[in-house]
Amino acid sequence: MSIDNHERQQIINLVKREVVPAVGCTEPIAVSLCVAKATETLGCVPQKIDVLLSANILKNAMGVGIPGTNMIGLPIAVALGALAGKSEYNLEVLKDITPSDVERGKKMIEDKVININLKKDINEKLYIEVNCQAGDDTACAIIAGSHTTFIHIAKNNDVQYQKQVSSNSHLATDEPVLNMRTVYEFATETPIDEISFILEAGRMNKSAAEQSLKGSYGHCLGKTLLGSQERRIMGNNVFSDILSYTSAACDARMAGAMIPVMSNSGSGNQGISATLPVVIYAEENVKTEEQLARALMLSSLTVIYMKQSLGRLSALCGCVVAATGSSCGITYLMGGSYQQICFAVKNMIANLTGMICDGAKPSCSMKVTSGASTALLSAMLAMEQRCVTDLEGIIDNDVDQCISNLTKIGSEGMSQTDELVLGIMTSKH
Repeated sequence: MSIDNHERQQIINLVKREVVPAVGCTEPIAVSLCVAKATETLGCVPQKIDVLLSANILKNAMGVGIPGTNMIGLPIAVALGALAGKSEYNLEVLKDITPSDVERGKKMIEDKVININLKKDINEKLYIEVNCQAGDDTACAIIAGSHTTFIHIAKNNDVQYQKQVSSNSHLATDEPVLNMRTVYEFATETPIDEISFILEAGRMNKSAAEQSLKGSYGHCLGKTLLGSQERRIMGNNVFSDILSYTSAACDARMAGAMIPVMSNSGSGNQGISATLPVVIYAEENVKTEEQLARALMLSSLTVIYMKQSLGRLSALCGCVVAATGSSCGITYLMGGSYQQICFAVKNMIANLTGMICDGAKPSCSMKVTSGASTALLSAMLAMEQRCVTDLEGIIDNDVDQCISNLTKIGSEGMSQTDELVLGIMTSKH
């Protein structure tokens, strides 16, 4: 194995930072987290809360359900962060809320305590600033770069914590430099006891899907795919099960169910898309626990690698990246070599690049399902030694250059698309 012990430990630490539990959509939940920290710093329930957000946070928080509330959008997320949020829970900040907290939150909204506005003239795509006031006291908390990274905390202009933020602030200083070969070697050669923790991501997300299938969440895409007519069309097989379970978990999450999922790189939907297709494929093809663990690690670390250059939030739908990871994991479970796994990556990039992100919302389950179905298609082609070539479009012979081409399009080329999408979303009546 070409990866030394130090680098291996760096990668393990990286995965443990990026693959974490989350309750609810991570953008409004990150806002709740920031409000909770500002409130804790203030020392009492605020009489006034001013929230300033980057455009991408605003876009991803407008149409999604907030766990435990049966309500959509930012105001209730802000109110509950102040009334019942606990910052030590990170992305599970609202897991202790009660129905009485929700009623108090509605009253806070009615009393116009909360003001939410766009933060202008910033380059950071993930930026949350919360200013709270009670009497003569004020408190400020700012998150930037990643969903749980505080860069500023102050009370009455007394700065308690300050950290520099840059366009790459989501990268830790000790973060390993990844490429596809390193990702593959780590996932397939690391002693299994060092990476078996990744199995919890599969277990948690499958449990979320199973709970969702018992209820009625969002567009109920997962349940719909289990219907008799749908099964007559698609069959009762691993393909239809992958689509049903993956979309079901997303249905529940986007509807605001109080069901935890294991996120990846700050997104629950990315965590779902990177795990469930792999889990269902492994179970229905009787793969060993070690094979599943290695496939899940390959998928999850591929997503983390791609997001390093794409950034936390972009105009590109995160399911493109996450489904690319699951395609790698499925190809591995099919017995694929490193070359065939690279073929799967190229097939994914040739197909799904350009899918826009128009915010977090119930219809994300449809995009997640498109990603999962393409992941299987790409893996099957790869196993037949079929691969989109460097004579076609944005594909390059080198797989890492292919990934760079994708992330460059998402982070740079689609920036105007992002502005246009947000404009359309905010101008609707």
